[in-house]
Amino acid sequence: TFTVEEAVETIGFGRFHIMLLLIMGSTGVAEAMEIMLIAVVSPLIRCEWQLQDWQVALVTTMVFFGYMVFSIVLGLLADRYGRWKILLLSFLWAAYFSLLTSFAPSYIWFVFLRAMVGGGVSGHAQGREENKQIIAMSSCSKPFLSLGKVFWLAGSLLIIGLASVVNPTISWRWLIRIASIPGILLILVFKFVPESARYNVSTGRTAAALATLQRIARMNGVAMPEGQLREPAKERRGRFKDLIHPKYLRTTLQIWIIW
Repeated sequence: TFTVEEAVETIGFGRFHIMLLLIMGSTGVAEAMEIMLIAVVSPLIRCEWQLQDWQVALVTTMVFFGYMVFSIVLGLLADRYGRWKILLLSFLWAAYFSLLTSFAPSYIWFVFLRAMVGGGVSGHAQGREENKQIIAMSSCSKPFLSLGKVFWLAGSLLIIGLASVVNPTISWRWLIRIASIPGILLILVFKFVPESARYNVSTGRTAAALATLQRIARMNGVAMPEGQLREPAKERRGRFKDLIHPKYLRTTLQIWIIW
């Protein structure tokens, strides 16, 4: 018999992992563009709606407030219904409300819609972190995994470059519409991203997990390990209070402070 981790290590790093890294890394581009968008749009909406400093600051605050609230909600839903479904939902959600923002008739509507965009963007991490761990299981993937951090920077530079061209010529509304394009394109390639084998195993869906592993092996051109996939389903996949358990409390507090 073999486990998911043993199968991934046997399959090794190959074409599937490169494809997965590019797709999941591109979610960082889309996420960075949506988050950094406010920085290049704020001066324009300040003039258009005659906003005070606190009103401009509130826009950014509400984006991250939506991110904070919905990251908890979508995290719980991802544990219940799967990473793939929530990741797809988050992209549909973020792209939809981002496009609506470009038609915002007033400041209040703009703030509300950007908060909803923040909520949608928060779901990107549900799949990205899971798949980064899958990539990291292969001992040959470390250099490629480090490149994943470049995608966020690329998205930040891209939105700033677009703003320098689009804002003075067309309008900030068109900048928002253009910035939503990467998220829409990613929706079209989601059929290439499988559900997490580890998630399927944890919920007792061994056949689905095995199908995913076989698909990875075919794309990489290698054989699956011999034997049967055997891994018990987890009766409990974690609770919030586990974070403050004495065993993990120090690590939890350190991570919270760093973030």
